[in-house]
Amino acid sequence: MVEKHPTRAVVEINGVGYEVFIPLSSFDRLPAAGESCRILTYEHIREDIHQLFGFMTDPERQMFLLLMSTSGVGPKIGLAALSGMSVREIKAAIVQGDVKRLSSISGIGKKLAERIILELKDKIDEAEALAAVAGAESATPEDLRTRDAVMALIALGYKQDGARKMITDALRGAKGEMSVEDVVRKALNSQG
Repeated sequence: MVEKHPTRAVVEINGVGYEVFIPLSSFDRLPAAGESCRILTYEHIREDIHQLFGFMTDPERQMFLLLMSTSGVGPKIGLAALSGMSVREIKAAIVQGDVKRLSSISGIGKKLAERIILELKDKIDEAEALAAVAGAESATPEDLRTRDAVMALIALGYKQDGARKMITDALRGAKGEMSVEDVVRKALNSQG
């Protein structure tokens, strides 16, 4: 690993540096610069560009490829989906037909969310679907709010552990219902 950033990493293989685009979920699992690592990749080739997309786990790579099999979904949207939701959450949204949840991902509108659900619902096997739905149903609205607020801070460049601590601190002693935006704002204000 030569360098890492929230959306990309540069890895060196036999003296050659390769830029690999990664989802936020993989960024936190990358080792420090200078250490060796294993990244599962997918090479996207167009007539004008070759790009590498990397993942720290096979389920992430498999979900990326599954999303890419949907017409209208390219690598950028695939990465955005994995940066905004876990593999289990994406599967649960697809299985449950949750257009609203999928369309909350940057780059995915209502029509594309409907197409993803239509084209992928039958490609997720029954055991995976049940596990994904069970995991999604056990999450409370507070858990979802916390997760969304942490992901927002990660998107702003904070590390996952730091972002989680900032959000936990912001929620401690909170009075009344706070939206995700309010929680993020409070967390950022407490840093300044």
